[in-house]
Amino acid sequence: MKITISGASGLIGRRLLKSLAADGHSLNVLSRHAGTNMPGGVRLSVWDPPKGEPPAESLRDSDAVIHLAGEAVAQRWTAHAKQQIRDSRVTGTRNLVEALAKLTRRPATLICASAVGYYGSRGDETLVESSAPGSGYLSEVCTAWEQEATAAEALGMRVVRVRTGLVLDARGGALRRMLPPFRMGAGGKLGNGKQWMSWIHVQDLVGLFQFALDHPVRGPMNGVAPYPVINADFTKALAAAVKRPAIFPVPGFALRLLFGEMAEILLASQRVLPKEAEAAGFPFRFAQLGPALADVLK
Repeated sequence: MKITISGASGLIGRRLLKSLAADGHSLNVLSRHAGTNMPGGVRLSVWDPPKGEPPAESLRDSDAVIHLAGEAVAQRWTAHAKQQIRDSRVTGTRNLVEALAKLTRRPATLICASAVGYYGSRGDETLVESSAPGSGYLSEVCTAWEQEATAAEALGMRVVRVRTGLVLDARGGALRRMLPPFRMGAGGKLGNGKQWMSWIHVQDLVGLFQFALDHPVRGPMNGVAPYPVINADFTKALAAAVKRPAIFPVPGFALRLLFGEMAEILLASQRVLPKEAEAAGFPFRFAQLGPALADVLK
């Protein structure tokens, strides 16, 4: 299969690119930087998502497009940063779909990343793909992001929107930032620890994107494991995995002082279930948190 992929240098993209290449797919990567190192046989096309359409030749003759590109959310949310986060996702996806609309032969499939931030903070409510969007900045961004991707359905394309939760990978993302204090015995719950965390092992998330390529799924799919946990239990599991105590809770006000508005990501409660993935028969390798942490930390 010929696949065009954006965001291939990110946490998920690096793993997905390697896996797709190992399976023998022909790959064309969209990157903002011409000098990005790519595995042998992978083509590179330069594209800055919010600034315009990707080159037509990067999409021509592709069978599928996987769109992962987006400005990092884990940063202090200044007005400028919030605009960049939104533009990279919403304007970038619009530019991609407009480029797809101009092709004589279009890819059959568009798989676009999204996030469980779509649901907002919902307490103990169980959330599935059919649940309504929430409120707040991230929910608004995710809703607009998905709307731009869904526009490709009018072009006759099958569109999948993968709403990703907390990705467990010791080499990147949120877990990498958590590990140093936990390994020093200085970890603890965030806020009151009662907020739900929807997580997924990076191997399962990569597998879910590949599953969406190969199976006739469409619409939203929650990229989370079947068993979310509250933050206090996540803290205990992570402390056990690194064989250290976790006795230093971080109050909500301290998180807001440290991270500003972005702290709401850490305090939001999202009890999200992968209803569509399970109904389609996706085989989760790591459904439970303990074995998932043991694997990524081995």
